[in-house]
Amino acid sequence: MARQQEIHLADIVGEQALLLGAGSAVMYQLAMKGVGLGVAEHSTTLTRPLDRLRTTLTYVFIMSFGSDAERAALVRMVNKAHVPIRSEGRYNAFDPDLQLWVAVTLAENAWIYERIFGEFDDATRERLYREGQIFGNALQVKPDMWPADVAAYEAYWEETIAQRLEADPAIRAYAQRLLSTKGAAWTAKPLIPLQSLMTRGNLDPRVREILGFTWSARDQRLYDLFWKIFVPVYRLVPRPLRQLHAHLIVRDFRRRLRTNKRVI
Repeated sequence: MARQQEIHLADIVGEQALLLGAGSAVMYQLAMKGVGLGVAEHSTTLTRPLDRLRTTLTYVFIMSFGSDAERAALVRMVNKAHVPIRSEGRYNAFDPDLQLWVAVTLAENAWIYERIFGEFDDATRERLYREGQIFGNALQVKPDMWPADVAAYEAYWEETIAQRLEADPAIRAYAQRLLSTKGAAWTAKPLIPLQSLMTRGNLDPRVREILGFTWSARDQRLYDLFWKIFVPVYRLVPRPLRQLHAHLIVRDFRRRLRTNKRVI
């Protein structure tokens, strides 16, 4: 029997299917009050949603595929963008504890790959957990801030959702606007119903409640039906096509860097 190829972060992070978890990753971030208030009061996502998605994916892909020099250049840009995102006693974009939670939500998105291609074995899960720490460690998170292993990480995830996430009216209003077609660009409107279904469906029910999202029996049926159809179809798509967008975004980053155009 042929030995199964080791799976690394770079093998899965470029899968287009992981975009199905982008919305829920953002919502988990918003439910952490310090992150949510900073985003609600400073983010330009509502006015340039596709460009903000590009910048987020640029960070994820360059941290995963880029050279050391490219990572360093991007980190300088992110740190510069974070400078004004602070409010005394409320939030600070350089807070490593908040950054840890954001990094965790990005790494957690690997569950979508497992849902499509099967569960990871213990060694793969540990390896991906270690490699995914780059999303926080490239900024202000220190390596020793991370839970010691996957078991400790799972305990951290559960403790954070159960005890550290909280409702806030401003964050709720912002989160719900992100999933509303009202005022959305016409190019984005056709995708919002699917984005809303997947975003709300991917969330832990406790986080749905924190953010004030509804979830009905009909929503659950549609969510389950989507996965039933999507998974076998997606598996048929050749891997180069499934990951084409990641390579295009990396190429776009390199072009912008070369021509001194805005990246973040």
